[in-house]
Amino acid sequence: MRMLLTGATGYIGKRLLPALVAEGHHVIAARATGLVSRLAALQDHVTVIEVDFLERASLAEIPADIDAAYYLMHSMASSTDFQKAELMSAVNFREAVSATGTKQVLYLTGIVNEDELSEHLASRKAVEDELKRGSYHTTCLRAGIIIGSGSASFEIIRDLVEKLPVMITPVWLRTRCQPIAIRDVIAFLAKPSAMPPHTTVTSTSAARIYTYKEMLLGYAKVRGLKRWIGIVPVMTPRLSSYWLYFVTSTSYRLAVSLVDSMKVEVVCRNTDLNGILDITPIDCETALQATLQKIEGNEVVSGWKDSFTSSAFTAHLSEFLHVPTFGCFADQRSRTMSSPEQTRERIWRIGGSTGWYYGNWMWRLRGFMDKLVGGVGLNRGRTHADTLMAGDSVDFWRVLYANKEEGRLLLFAEMKLPGEAWLEFKMDGDVLRQTATFRPKGLWGRISVVRGAAVPRPRVQRHAGEVAGRNSKSAR
Repeated sequence: MRMLLTGATGYIGKRLLPALVAEGHHVIAARATGLVSRLAALQDHVTVIEVDFLERASLAEIPADIDAAYYLMHSMASSTDFQKAELMSAVNFREAVSATGTKQVLYLTGIVNEDELSEHLASRKAVEDELKRGSYHTTCLRAGIIIGSGSASFEIIRDLVEKLPVMITPVWLRTRCQPIAIRDVIAFLAKPSAMPPHTTVTSTSAARIYTYKEMLLGYAKVRGLKRWIGIVPVMTPRLSSYWLYFVTSTSYRLAVSLVDSMKVEVVCRNTDLNGILDITPIDCETALQATLQKIEGNEVVSGWKDSFTSSAFTAHLSEFLHVPTFGCFADQRSRTMSSPEQTRERIWRIGGSTGWYYGNWMWRLRGFMDKLVGGVGLNRGRTHADTLMAGDSVDFWRVLYANKEEGRLLLFAEMKLPGEAWLEFKMDGDVLRQTATFRPKGLWGRISVVRGAAVPRPRVQRHAGEVAGRNSKSAR
């Protein structure tokens, strides 16, 4: 079968793509910058198209000869009016896919059993209703918290338990939920031909029901940690959002959406699909143990931080690939390296737990300041220790271009700035060239340049090899 996979660069999409190929399908991966280069062995089974479901004109790229399609998109953390954006995306998807040979659409959504829903879950339900209006069969797979390496839910649980031996928490920690392992989510989604051939809504999860407090204590038990959790009724949703935002790696918008949703019980009422597909989901403790093993073995396939929902960045990466010069300030430095290969390896490990080789305290301070004004800060780190691809996040940067053989790495700043900033590393033989470019916006942007406060300038060269020369300049 020929499958259209939307959200191919997202947390689920990156894992589902190889599973679909393993089932013998050809995948048309939508908006998949950098994805196929990460999965080079699958290139013969994947067609990449650059589409944006908020831009109707781009949807002409969708081929007509597709058999089934996956809807794995959401906008809850990338837009102040995410409900409008999600509905528009669903309408455009429905119209575009209805014009193809698609016989079935599979939609992964949240559990929406209650009468009163959060804004996020209500938006997911509105998308579901819109997709059902298409000229194809619709299968809506509802799932609660997903436990897996790199998932937003797991990262929040891990951050809270690892960092806080004592927690004073809001009352929503008593809310009941049913988690599911990422491996089980992929197992369900990877069997489209076995899905019921009609419009259906079904849920799936582990058998046991937990409260969020029990989830935190369950993680502590698996890790062998002693934790004390107290619940107080005085923490408002706003305070709860700030609490998650500053303690964990989540963005503020995502924290607000999560807190809003965590007040709603997400318990499965229909698990017929488990029997239809003969899949028995693993329990939460087993899922946590498997997830930790993946992390310790550096086998994280995808992370929510590499999705654009971890920031406010919504444009196409290609729009920023060419670094501008007009009206910009540029700091250029170069050094000759005694070991170009070693330098290249060190550049590809930059950020995250490795740090920035020089002045890490300044980077941490800049990250803290960014958090105070609602930015992403440094908490995102990076998903892979020594691998970078276009679209990945590195602290408060987004990878625009990464070619290790060419020796070029281009980053775009996602921190709060009065303008736009790029950081580029490029190997030219045995010479490493580093260029920091800032395009100011308004008076405050130009004042920041004068004060040198716009963006830190790393000095990778000092720790990447022996020094033979340097130059720097500014352009206006």
